[in-house]
Amino acid sequence: MSWISSFLTSSLGKKLIMSLTGLFLILFLVVHLAGNLQLLYDDGGEAFNVYAYFMTHNPLIKVISYGLYAFILLHAVQGWILWRQNRVARGNDRYAVKVTRTIKTSGFASKNMGWLGTIIFVFIAIHMYQFWLQMKLDRLNYVTVDGQEVKNLYEPVVYAFTNPGFVIFYVISMLVIAFHLWHGFQSSFQTLGINHQKYTPAIKFIGKVYSVVIPLGFAVIPVYMYGAENGWW
Repeated sequence: MSWISSFLTSSLGKKLIMSLTGLFLILFLVVHLAGNLQLLYDDGGEAFNVYAYFMTHNPLIKVISYGLYAFILLHAVQGWILWRQNRVARGNDRYAVKVTRTIKTSGFASKNMGWLGTIIFVFIAIHMYQFWLQMKLDRLNYVTVDGQEVKNLYEPVVYAFTNPGFVIFYVISMLVIAFHLWHGFQSSFQTLGINHQKYTPAIKFIGKVYSVVIPLGFAVIPVYMYGAENGWW
């Protein structure tokens, strides 16, 4: 088993882990957005609370959620390690770059994945403290939906999204996630060897659409809820 350990701790192994965990998180964002869009229903949070109850009581979803937490942490740690290694490598090659004057730029997102990832990690930590942890610590009120008492997760969400400071922070975080996905989506497939002239253009196109549509969908929710609370529409 030593060869597995050696491979996973190698540069290629770390990139493979980043790709696989990244693709898992990309799929998760679609599911998470589908659930969060229920916040836009004008039903006092009933649909969202039912969704939250299902996600926290379904045995399969609960197992997957623990894997999700592990993947987020693993993705972040491996990302920081690779970012640090790349910075050191660029530092060692600085003299050669000055001599040849051939600098290849790969875009803002790819050159700043470490910083973007750090901001996203901070956002996730705050996000989970505000909602997930409050639910786990049973700090939420209860409401009755179809004869079933469920935790009212809708209440702290409304409270957060009526705070203009948090709405701005949330929207900026979604912009950062968009940049992160812009590079990370296609990069994940490339690391896995899915890089062919027939498929790569389609993967790049889907990745760009995804990196705009998904963060935009998340960003619309707090803006809409804040506007509705203040009578904008």
